[in-house]
Amino acid sequence: MIILGIDPGSRVTGFGLIQIEGRKVKYLHSGALKLADGEDFFKRLKTIFNQGLTLAQSYNPDILALESLIYVKNVSSLAKLAQARGAILAGVLHHKEIPVCEYAPNLIKSSVTGFGHSPKESVGKALQLFLGKRDFKTTDESDALAIALCHFLHDTPAHNKMRSLTC
Repeated sequence: MIILGIDPGSRVTGFGLIQIEGRKVKYLHSGALKLADGEDFFKRLKTIFNQGLTLAQSYNPDILALESLIYVKNVSSLAKLAQARGAILAGVLHHKEIPVCEYAPNLIKSSVTGFGHSPKESVGKALQLFLGKRDFKTTDESDALAIALCHFLHDTPAHNKMRSLTC
């Protein structure tokens, strides 16, 4: 099973792919799509869509896991984040219809580090224990891998019975 983790953003979108073989986790690929601030917002959305489509075509994931939307004070920022999230979802699902699972930020952090309010640096260090020594270029990249890993850690029969329709 291949899990694609996405940390969506209108300026930087992180992505991480892991492969599950039994109960073993294998790192496949990760990175961050950085978009120019001055670029037209709708062109950025098209680029995000295309990145999702390219990732889906290249790796053929079985599951898409992403961070649930969080409360922000700026409604405009929330709207842009939601649109970026929709663009990457549309890109991936355009290639193949796969299950989409959402996880709260605190659950992602606690799954990977054991503490839901861990700093981003702790997430990166914990990922190195799970996936081997890696040099993450951005926290968006490591967050996306943490989201994928969170799905793996919570994708058990017991968790699935307790989970609502988020996945």
